[in-house]
Amino acid sequence: MLDRVLRFFIILLFAVAGAALLNMATPLLTSFISTEILQTEMGIFKLTLAGLMSILFGAVLGAAMGGLLSAFFIRRLKGFAVFVEAQLNKVPTHDVIAGAIGLFIGLIIANLLGYAFSKIPVVGEYIPVVFSIVLGYLGIHIMIKKRTELTAQFDFIPKFMKELSKGRENRTVQKAAVPETSDNNPYKLLDTSVIIDGRIADICDTGFLEGTLLIPVFVLEELQHIADSADALKRARGRRGLDILQKIRQESRMKVKITETDFEDIPEVDSKLVQLAQQLGGKIITNDFNLNKVAQLRGVEVLNINALSNAVKPVVIPGETMQATIVKSGKEAGQGVAYLEDGTMIVVENGSRHIGETLEVEVTSALQTAAGRMIFAKPCN
Repeated sequence: MLDRVLRFFIILLFAVAGAALLNMATPLLTSFISTEILQTEMGIFKLTLAGLMSILFGAVLGAAMGGLLSAFFIRRLKGFAVFVEAQLNKVPTHDVIAGAIGLFIGLIIANLLGYAFSKIPVVGEYIPVVFSIVLGYLGIHIMIKKRTELTAQFDFIPKFMKELSKGRENRTVQKAAVPETSDNNPYKLLDTSVIIDGRIADICDTGFLEGTLLIPVFVLEELQHIADSADALKRARGRRGLDILQKIRQESRMKVKITETDFEDIPEVDSKLVQLAQQLGGKIITNDFNLNKVAQLRGVEVLNINALSNAVKPVVIPGETMQATIVKSGKEAGQGVAYLEDGTMIVVENGSRHIGETLEVEVTSALQTAAGRMIFAKPCN
């Protein structure tokens, strides 16, 4: 259906262009053929017979050319539309909206200034075009760069509406208002690594976390950059993170908020996250070891997913037996390595010669490290 509409308008455009061009050539035609019949006025817009014939012939010729070239132009238009859509998909929605508003404001200012300068001789008719290009571009650029600051100037509107709605609720339902967050239930800030990890979605479903999950806009932007990466592995990780966020928002028991707060003077996302947590008095949920240490040094409480995972792993004691499948050799001579279902590493003494076999082993000791838990065992006699 769309192809038919485009084909119709292309043919119509070519027909109008052909009629206009041949109509302009009518005086040249009558100068060669000066018969009275061709000079006869038809009474339609003061057209002569020669002019009417030129318009009709030009329209037919233009329509024929349009019909022949329409397939080519339709392919080009579709390719251009796909290109524009792909570029817009890479730009955050709030940037597209801000850019459109900036362009609108820039063109209004350009129109006002252009009208004032349009009376200048010779160059006056070109000045509005220059103003439109320059001020339109500046409007887009400035609005995108300053959108956070400009949005902050109008924060009072949603706050006022929220207070107004609360007042109405208090008049209709007499009950105490419960704040969304408090000192006992601060915001939980998610970093990029824990979102991509994915386990946070399952933890939210269990109900162990309380309060509100806060996702900063700079974390979303980092996820989007990863999802748009040329590297296939990074692209898959970024898209997984976006899917996890969508799952948390739609299926989780917890409230999820996105904050537009940003710190443009701080280049690193982790540093921005720590700064935001300090301002809000919130806690950072992460599995990044380095971010964990930096946040603790700056007095920010951290909920480490890896620490939680290690804490809920089954406790093993020396002398306990279990089944283990040796999958590779260890670092030391004769050692074999096996893994539990939860990923816990088992180092089996003299197990390297049993690679690929399932053995019953006896636990000799267990070691808790920052990277996780390690179990040392030996084959049962």
